[in-house]
Amino acid sequence: MQLTFDNAFVRHLPADKIDDPRPRQVHGALYSRVRPTPVAAPRLIAYSREMAGALGFTEEQVRSGRFARVFGGNELIDGMEPFAAAYGGHQFGNWAGQLGDGRAITLGEAIGRDGARWELQLKGAGRTPYSRTADGRAVLRSSIREFLCSEAMHHLGVPTTRALCLVATGEPVERDMFYDGRPKLEPGAIVCRVAPSFIRFGNFQLPASRGDDDLLARLVAFTVQRDFPHLATLPDDLARAQWFGEVCERTGGLLAHWMRVGFVHGVMNTDNMSILGLTIDYGPYGWIDNFDRDWTPNTTDANGRRYRFAQQPDIAYWNLVQLANSLVSLFPDHAPLHAGLQRYVDTFRSEMRGHIAAKLGLSDCRDEDVASMRSLEELLEEAEVDMTIFFRALLRFDPGAPSLLPFADAFYDDSKRRESQARFEAWLATYAARVRADGLAPAERARRLAAANPKYVLRNYLAQQAIDRAEAGDESAIAELLDVMRRPYDEQPGRESFALRRPDWARQRAGCSMLSCSS
Repeated sequence: MQLTFDNAFVRHLPADKIDDPRPRQVHGALYSRVRPTPVAAPRLIAYSREMAGALGFTEEQVRSGRFARVFGGNELIDGMEPFAAAYGGHQFGNWAGQLGDGRAITLGEAIGRDGARWELQLKGAGRTPYSRTADGRAVLRSSIREFLCSEAMHHLGVPTTRALCLVATGEPVERDMFYDGRPKLEPGAIVCRVAPSFIRFGNFQLPASRGDDDLLARLVAFTVQRDFPHLATLPDDLARAQWFGEVCERTGGLLAHWMRVGFVHGVMNTDNMSILGLTIDYGPYGWIDNFDRDWTPNTTDANGRRYRFAQQPDIAYWNLVQLANSLVSLFPDHAPLHAGLQRYVDTFRSEMRGHIAAKLGLSDCRDEDVASMRSLEELLEEAEVDMTIFFRALLRFDPGAPSLLPFADAFYDDSKRRESQARFEAWLATYAARVRADGLAPAERARRLAAANPKYVLRNYLAQQAIDRAEAGDESAIAELLDVMRRPYDEQPGRESFALRRPDWARQRAGCSMLSCSS
């Protein structure tokens, strides 16, 4: 088993001078060298064949014992130079100081078969200088969720980090899932997550917070050179300005995709925001079941609802402002920072208009379509309607004979359906007239609708069912669910049960409605 590594991060940036995994404040460095802590019995549970293929692994290699040892943290491949990154961040709007990779260890930057760079990172691989009082481990339930969601989001077309594999450690991990003072032992696991870069907003915030402008400038220059190479030949001041603008633009596109598919991240702290505009750090995430703009999947956020569904675009902007604040010392003229923030606003609005047209099967998005979508969302919320099922049902809607019948399976409450029927029929009549006036051929309209509105999303109750079975010794549901999520826009006959609305038993059950940050 062989990989080619080009470990630019550790080669070009300053390391922690202390070679010790004990938690502490790390100054003057952007990472600490640390090896994964070996586990008792690493065993492969599941893997992404697409990601394995991109890295050049054969199925035989993936199924080998060595693969599990490497990605369980017990063995290194030649060329790996493991490290944990230092960064800070705002958590729930408050500056938290140094955070860092407390349970993630990067093995190295591998070069894939097509020449692409992939940073391989083990989540749950043991203590690092950034672990604070934690053990650096992860449990099976959260690891299954991260593994599945990374790949599900990729196949939905949402920018995201990826997952190579999920490995059982053979060791128990103690966690207090409900923070109620009753911890219990759970099976441990490690996810190997993969991305071109795991640099996040917080990597820049930490040196800036300490007034270390030289370290900050080095990190910006490195990020431009490695991750935005098309900007590398520009003069420094112009490269920085264009770079920040691109970060803002990518973030705007990302948030528009989240809103398109009904995804709620749950923990949009600045240390969980990727500089590449990727969805990163899957914790208490969730998909909207019944449309609810105020819903958050995070129990820690249940009171303030800072990270609720509808507020995500505003939070992303707030986070970009914090990134801009950390870069002020590198911009004598602040105009490029303001321009970058405006670029976020413009990108998000433009992308959302495109998504509105696509979700409604229209050739373009007019101002009245934006207003129509807003009216529809109010109806969906009031009547407790499933977002994913409703929009997918537009494929069966006949604009020549408007009817609410194609949407019957999307309603969670029959009484609310009856109460709202007249208003829905009025909206559908207006929508039908708009579709007829749009002039798209029915086949093209259907193609657009099917490409924008998934039939299958990783609902929390589906993930929890796979977790329950895995904890009981049957891990087959993980691979089955992953396979369904590989083709979220296809009908997949025989798999309709994965496209049903949330069952009543899952409405309040832990893991199916809201989740904690515990892992």
